[in-house]
Amino acid sequence: TESKCRIHGGNLKTRSTELGSAVTGSPLTTVLPASSTVKKSIVLSSESRKKRAKQAKVTKEERRAQIDGRHRYLISRLADGIDLSEQQVEETIISDDKFHLIEQFFAPSGLKKLLFFYQDVSQQKSNASLRPDESTNNLPQKKLFITTGSTEDFTGTCAFFLRTSDGVITASNVSQEVNFGMFDCNNGNILQGLEFFLSQIMIPALKSQQNWGAVKEGLKNSQIQQFLYAVDKFVGTLSSTRQNIEDKIQLTKVDIDIYVRNLQNPSDYITAG
Repeated sequence: TESKCRIHGGNLKTRSTELGSAVTGSPLTTVLPASSTVKKSIVLSSESRKKRAKQAKVTKEERRAQIDGRHRYLISRLADGIDLSEQQVEETIISDDKFHLIEQFFAPSGLKKLLFFYQDVSQQKSNASLRPDESTNNLPQKKLFITTGSTEDFTGTCAFFLRTSDGVITASNVSQEVNFGMFDCNNGNILQGLEFFLSQIMIPALKSQQNWGAVKEGLKNSQIQQFLYAVDKFVGTLSSTRQNIEDKIQLTKVDIDIYVRNLQNPSDYITAG
């Protein structure tokens, strides 16, 4: 019976233990009840979340300590353009996984652009974090976040910063070296947003520009005039493309039966053609 015991080299083993060792090839590991395993998993999961939250808090404070006049300039422009408080923008930035892109933008010969999207995002809550009265559905929430522009769909507002030179961006030159702009793409209509931005903001600004750098003649220069003409033409093409996509041009449906019903020989086909 399983209650019988044998002595092997001074070790006391039951037959059930021998069977476990024979099956596994190693001393039998105690099998915990399922409820104990689940409880242990929940405890480990809770500890893991606490550890991640603690690390995230440390990271945020380290980033907050890095904020200087350059970051303050970006934050103030974003707050003005998106109608958020500067504190809200700061908290968003230092919590963003792509915070490093800001430093790359400030660096000598760094990124030429820095993009922010402000739009609805779906935040899926995990079942473990839900209270009994909460739903597991995707919860749409408007959010500001840093983006490369190639990994997320653009459905809201884009705020962008463009640098005008390859030099290092400092607190003293950031307002001269960095340009800020926004364009709107609500309901996913990117072409309309881009068309409005170019036609209503950029082109009027360019046509009123007095200083064209090394070009002394300014707007009278033939190359400047050709450039402005090309931009105007591009906006016109953009507008036509948008209208075509929106089904502004519709082809009339034709009942061809009346043309092909009585076709009998090749001459009839030629006539129909």
